[in-house]
Amino acid sequence: MVNRARRQAGFTYLGLIIFVAIIGMVGAATLKIGALLQRAAAEEELLEIGAAFSAALDSYAAATPPGASPYPPSLKELLKDPRVPGVRRHLRKIFVDPVTGKAEWGVVFLGEGTSGVVAVHSLSNAPPLKIANFDSRFAGLDNADTLSAWRFKARAPSLGQQQQPQQAPQPQPGQPGATPAPVPVPIAPPAPTAEPEHKPDPEPEPEPAEPPEQEPAAAPQEEAPAPEPAPVEDTRESAQGENV
Repeated sequence: MVNRARRQAGFTYLGLIIFVAIIGMVGAATLKIGALLQRAAAEEELLEIGAAFSAALDSYAAATPPGASPYPPSLKELLKDPRVPGVRRHLRKIFVDPVTGKAEWGVVFLGEGTSGVVAVHSLSNAPPLKIANFDSRFAGLDNADTLSAWRFKARAPSLGQQQQPQQAPQPQPGQPGATPAPVPVPIAPPAPTAEPEHKPDPEPEPEPAEPPEQEPAAAPQEEAPAPEPAPVEDTRESAQGENV
């Protein structure tokens, strides 16, 4: 009976230890889940505060007179704009960072100097839980390594740029002053050009033979005059002389 009672007491003690361990594991998981939920809520609040900073930068730029910089020198100018008479507030207060618990923010200035604030971000270097599926107001925050990489800047696309002049609307066809729409003329595709066949060079035509030069006709020869008869000497006289 004693051994049996001791055996039951041992099983009860072991079961109690296992139960306490299970309770501890459940409690740790609950705390971890609670911390994650609290962190997710802080990130959502950080996004809303960032949207307020972006809206304040947009409002400051919209109230900028011609020729002045649309970027505030610091966050104080968002609380009270010194450029206009009276009290003009673009931001109602400097919010507390829900992640760090301090009213301190990182500021991104224009260029390398301190001429104007272009963006605001948290000073926390913790990795964010949210890395995708952001609202359209938070473009460029996807896949950030730290919360300080979430930069909240002015959303106006023409911030710091001159607006392009708008062209006057063209009258629609059929209205007075509208030019008739050109009728599209189908253009036939150009016919393929065949390469010219190589023709042999024409043989040169023989030159016409020149007629042979005709010798001038000989002049008709004049008939030679008939020879006159030789005079007949009187032989009788010569004979008489010899006889003498």
